[in-house]
Amino acid sequence: MIEFIQQNASLAVVAVFFSGYLAYYTFFVSKKPKLACKDTKFRSFLLDHCPVISEKYSPTIWCFESRAQTILRSFIKSPSMLSYEGELIKMDDGGQILLDWYQNDNEIYPDRDTRPTVLLLPGLTGTSSDSYVLQYVHEAAKHGYRSVVFNNRGNGGVKLLTARTYCATNTEDLAFVVSFIKERYPDCPLIGAGISLGGMILFQYLSKMGSESKLQAGMCVSVAWNVFESYVELEKPGINRHVLNRALAKSLVYSIQRNVEVFEQHFDDIDHVFKASTIREFDDRFTSKMFGYEDWQEYYKDACIHNRVHQLRVPVLVLSAADDPFSPSHAIPVKEAEQNDNIAIVVTSHGGHIGFLEGFLPRHGSYMDRLFSQFSRAVFEHGPKTLLSTNN
Repeated sequence: MIEFIQQNASLAVVAVFFSGYLAYYTFFVSKKPKLACKDTKFRSFLLDHCPVISEKYSPTIWCFESRAQTILRSFIKSPSMLSYEGELIKMDDGGQILLDWYQNDNEIYPDRDTRPTVLLLPGLTGTSSDSYVLQYVHEAAKHGYRSVVFNNRGNGGVKLLTARTYCATNTEDLAFVVSFIKERYPDCPLIGAGISLGGMILFQYLSKMGSESKLQAGMCVSVAWNVFESYVELEKPGINRHVLNRALAKSLVYSIQRNVEVFEQHFDDIDHVFKASTIREFDDRFTSKMFGYEDWQEYYKDACIHNRVHQLRVPVLVLSAADDPFSPSHAIPVKEAEQNDNIAIVVTSHGGHIGFLEGFLPRHGSYMDRLFSQFSRAVFEHGPKTLLSTNN
């Protein structure tokens, strides 16, 4: 009898736990995202053609914590590999960049010259083979679109030929790539989609170019809005500092070690760069020096994009998670977005950094993939008549 009572008590405890967990998930986790956007044609355009914005985002029930979403995405997302057509393009300074093309020859858009094209910009150390990039290419291919992935200098297995890499503020390489694509396909509609650092570079490019941009629209995901706030978050003790921050810093250091012979004559103490254990240390010892900044503070001040919202003249959709460990929610420029005709920020309560996993077994599409799919299709199929008329 005592054993029976103990078993029932244990079952009751388990039932209460799962009931409480489910209640918490239902009321505090599964939520409709917030849309920060001025009440203009752009807002109406998004609500009409991107229904995912009006739906609840229900992250994977057993994996909705921000760091778990961030880390597990790379392990459980497994889109099939694609056969890219790699193309090395030479830069004016003697450097080279790898563009990975997925032409997607199809019956929907049989003419390559006019086929809608998406330019994809991976994250900090990302390439065309990363799962989130592959998923975007798959999403674009469903609609008949061509994709081209811009691998930053030194990435994608390409050797550095000059002592120059990339950073959040430098948009010269992106401008070169955009012009390169438009020169080859002058009549193709072209949009950009950037993830994390790629989104920051795209945002910087669009804010600098204004109405002169050769992109019809842009989408940015998981950007660091205020870099000063981001480094504070990433250097907090625990998982942020010892897992996320250190792992990325290690990847950055390794990218320089692979090309050490190119940099040795440009840095008095290259070993000091190799000892960087955080992204901020790496940026202070390498990135800031590489791009002419006095120190990391000066570089980070220029890298912030939360204060560039007013400069946008091309429609830009940004997806941010309120729990992004790389960018705190209070840094999201909600008020600024509500004062500009050309930006909309979708803020989910959960999603982490480049996570946005959903479904009990989230091996295929995610919220960020569905939003990209709907937005790209909306721009290419409805943009010329409605969306693009919002430009200033």
